[in-house]
Amino acid sequence: MAAPDEHTHELLEQGDIFFFFRPTVNEDDPEGLNDVQNFGFVLRADGGSNVRLMLVGRKRMPDTDEHERHWGMVDAVLDSAKEIEPSLREDHYDTKTRGEQKQPAARPAGEGRYVISLEDGQMHLSYALELPKRRGDVQKALRIPREASYAISVKNPDKGSPEYAGLQDEDKAEYPKSLQEEFRDRRFDSENLKLLDYEGAEFVLVGARRDPERAYDIDLEAEEAPDYENADTIRRLRMVKSRHPVAPLFEGNWD
Repeated sequence: MAAPDEHTHELLEQGDIFFFFRPTVNEDDPEGLNDVQNFGFVLRADGGSNVRLMLVGRKRMPDTDEHERHWGMVDAVLDSAKEIEPSLREDHYDTKTRGEQKQPAARPAGEGRYVISLEDGQMHLSYALELPKRRGDVQKALRIPREASYAISVKNPDKGSPEYAGLQDEDKAEYPKSLQEEFRDRRFDSENLKLLDYEGAEFVLVGARRDPERAYDIDLEAEEAPDYENADTIRRLRMVKSRHPVAPLFEGNWD
C-alpha cells in the first residue's frame, strides 16, 4: 500500500487521438467558434479494437490553467476507426419551414497520441499533438494545446442532472449491473475506464496540466508530424480531403 504522500500511477490505455469540429448548418466557410456546431475527439486504442467518438460541451477543450470543467458524452463506440467517418460526412435533410438544409462535413483539427492513466485514483486523459506542426487559429479557438492532461470522471446515469444539462433518460448509457455497481451510489466514478465503453456515457473533463509527460512520468510517443498520405486521420479515420476540408489539420486554418 502506498504511503499517504506517495504518488501512485497506473497506465490504463494508450493509442491515437483525433480532434474534429463540425460547422453550423449551411456554413461552408467557418471563421471562428461561433460557426462551430459541435466539437470532440476520437480515441482509438492501440490494437484498433476499441474506438470511441466523444463530444465535448462548450465547443472546446477546458482551459488547463483555469482548471475549467466541461461536460461531455460518448456518442459512439465502434470496432474500427473507419466506421466512425460515415457519421462525420456532409448530410442533407429537408425541413418544413426552410426547405433543404446542409450539415457540413466534420473537419479534422488535430491528431496525436494519448494515454489514459490513473493518477492517485483519478483517471487522466493526456495527449501530445503530431498535427498540425504548428497550432493555428483553429487550435487556439478550440483550446487544443500541443500537450495537455485532463482529469476525467464518468457520471452515474442513475443520479439526476440539472434541467439545463445532461442527456434525456432514454439516451443515457445502460450499464450491466456489475458495472453500475462500480459507482457505489456515488454521482461520479473516476477510476473505471470500462464505463467509457458505452454509448451515452456522460463524463466531466477538468483541465489539469500542460506538461503531462513531465508531471506524470509518461511517454506519449508522439512522433514527427506526418504528411498527408501518412496522417493517421487520413489512413485510419478515412477523413480524406475529397469529403472533409483538411486545412485545419495541416495548416491550423479554418478553411
